[in-house]
Amino acid sequence: MWVTDECKNSFMEMKWKKVHRYIVFKIDEGSRLVTVDKVGGPGEGYDELAASLPTDDCRYAVFDFDFVTNDNCRKSKIFFIAWSPTASRIRAKMLYATSKEGLRRVLDGIHYDMQATDPTEMGMDVIKDRAK
Repeated sequence: MWVTDECKNSFMEMKWKKVHRYIVFKIDEGSRLVTVDKVGGPGEGYDELAASLPTDDCRYAVFDFDFVTNDNCRKSKIFFIAWSPTASRIRAKMLYATSKEGLRRVLDGIHYDMQATDPTEMGMDVIKDRAK
């Protein structure tokens, strides 16, 4: 499995320049390349990320979550989401499960890891609980 430079560059832009709120990655099964599927602008939020994930295929996503602590400090945490819906093919689930760590190693600076098979497993309440 290979991760394209576009994936690395998009992640760095999200992490350092705050150009993107989220990035969705997909694996091309023929070439075994991880590519950028969709990028969410800085004005987009978690609902747009959840809506962009297919109901019948696997994806990876990173989400930049901004929040304010109890001490009134602004913070940002990056979540890595392995999306594997129950309706996706077994072959796709296996490919994404075995390729996950390779992508995670390339994307340096991820704070939290999540696995989700339906939207309720990666809801905003779950993200808020993990970030704080």
